[in-house]
Amino acid sequence: MKKVRLGIIGLGQRGTSMLRDNFIHFENVEFAAFCDRYQDRVDEAAAILKEKRPDSNAPFLTTDHRELLKRDDVDAVYVATSWETHVEVAIDALRAGKATALEVGGAYSVDECFELVRAYEETKTPFIFMENCCYNKEELLATAIARAGKFGRIVHCSGAYGHDLREEVSMGNVNRHYRLNNYKNRNCENYPTHELGPIAKLLNINRGNRMVALTSMASLSAGLAEYIEDKKLYEKDPSLKGMTFNQGDIVTTLIRCENGETITLTLDTTLPRSYSREFTVKGTKGRYEMNTNTVFFDNEKEYWNSAEYYSLGLNSAKKLEEEYLPDVWKNMSEQSKKYGHGGMDGILFSEFLSALTEGNEMPIDVYDAASWMVITALSEESIAKGGALVEIPDFTNGAYKNRPPKDVFKLTK
Repeated sequence: MKKVRLGIIGLGQRGTSMLRDNFIHFENVEFAAFCDRYQDRVDEAAAILKEKRPDSNAPFLTTDHRELLKRDDVDAVYVATSWETHVEVAIDALRAGKATALEVGGAYSVDECFELVRAYEETKTPFIFMENCCYNKEELLATAIARAGKFGRIVHCSGAYGHDLREEVSMGNVNRHYRLNNYKNRNCENYPTHELGPIAKLLNINRGNRMVALTSMASLSAGLAEYIEDKKLYEKDPSLKGMTFNQGDIVTTLIRCENGETITLTLDTTLPRSYSREFTVKGTKGRYEMNTNTVFFDNEKEYWNSAEYYSLGLNSAKKLEEEYLPDVWKNMSEQSKKYGHGGMDGILFSEFLSALTEGNEMPIDVYDAASWMVITALSEESIAKGGALVEIPDFTNGAYKNRPPKDVFKLTK
């Protein structure tokens, strides 16, 4: 396969931005079909293609993803539909024989994760989970340092989805975003994979190691209701007046791994804050902290005054970039940095295309997708049971014990 004929299913904010800012720049991609439940979004995508690629053939347009999947001129699909539907659509795509790139989001049940795995195992259709944070500069740098043994035995990792989404969630009826109903009706770690994906790769989850159990707890829900009242958003959407939300403002999930490591995940999306994934790696010989982009190794001087410690800049991880940062980040052009989220979206899509056209194993596979997404459903169960310990299934059916480790890139010299 020299060129990939791509269909896009789901053209909301994420799907449209990926088309406009990322996919459109890859010359080995032809755009065969666009689909969204809303016709105006489909038409907008067609207009973007006409503007950016005026010589392209007109794509097939539809509001029914099943019609797109029937087409012989579609080799692969990118699925960016709502959380409620994206696993279902991905299963349909796999069974239709279309190479599938599935966007991130939490699962609604354990069963749907097993269904996704079964669809892949029965069809062997190429599949990738589009967790872009696995390709981010800081996470890759820290993972490369860990692979070199600089942190010693890894004991604990933590991360967060820290993102002020109050306006986006509250305006869900206005902007047709599925988050509103989720925050109204559910209480869970609803978006775990941005922080968990890089951690799982570092800890070789599904490849000699696995997550075995979790416990989750949620704070009260106050942030959204106060925000709506303070901003008088009910004037834009009267249905918001007096609306209550089930989703706790802070959800903390603690995960135990078979090889002894622990993982902490934090959901923090409905209180004032700046964005951060708070990616942290702690080992017997050192540690990495994303918020300050610092490393600390054994036998280095301990500072009681953290402001002084950081101001000195002696422990900046930047000093290790020349030795450990993957070449794709060292050599990234200014243009490539515009392909979404500072460049990691473009790297991810490039890796998908490379694996697909060359027939290689996908770097983030269906077992990764299932085990990362299922955290949402299991955290919901744990919270409902007062923080009870909940077992995490093994989606590899024991195969993880003999699967060799696989980073998204080769990270060691």
